[in-house]
Amino acid sequence: MFVLPGDFIGTTEEFRAGEGTYVNVADIHSLNTGYVKVNRKSRTISVEPRTGFPPEINEGDIIVGNVVNMRDSVALVEIGAIKGKGEREFQTNGAAAIHVSNVKDAYVKNLGKEFSLSDIVKAKVINTQNMRLSTDDKSLGVMKAYCSRCHSPMNKDNNRLKCPECGRIEKRKLSSDYGTGVF
Repeated sequence: MFVLPGDFIGTTEEFRAGEGTYVNVADIHSLNTGYVKVNRKSRTISVEPRTGFPPEINEGDIIVGNVVNMRDSVALVEIGAIKGKGEREFQTNGAAAIHVSNVKDAYVKNLGKEFSLSDIVKAKVINTQNMRLSTDDKSLGVMKAYCSRCHSPMNKDNNRLKCPECGRIEKRKLSSDYGTGVF
């Protein structure tokens, strides 16, 4: 029998609740989307999942996100994807933060010279409790930047960025693969 999460599948008078189930009062319900499996010998009922769970963000994961807010010592990033975990939707509780101390392996006097609003960044998750990120590696940092004057996508010119529309020169903490779109 195919079931969805929350579906009634048996009672504790008949079976013991197995994997993929939960008990509410004396009723056993499905925790997963999948097929009901009954082990008559052990009198256990379980649900074999047929869908993957949404990916979780873990410490050490590499993410790509969009800078949505800037403060004196923190850039707030809305996470868009987790490397290696497909294109499934995942759960986040608000924006993640890149603190000025986690930008690079050098003193950062002005965070506004490392990131700007709407920049697309690649970062490493260093703390999932309060969603802290780090770009302290040459492969991490801004992957795509927009001119702060005219909002055109900027081109890499040595270790700086140049706007092809207005000619403005800006500096950022660039990832080693800036502009390639490679995640």
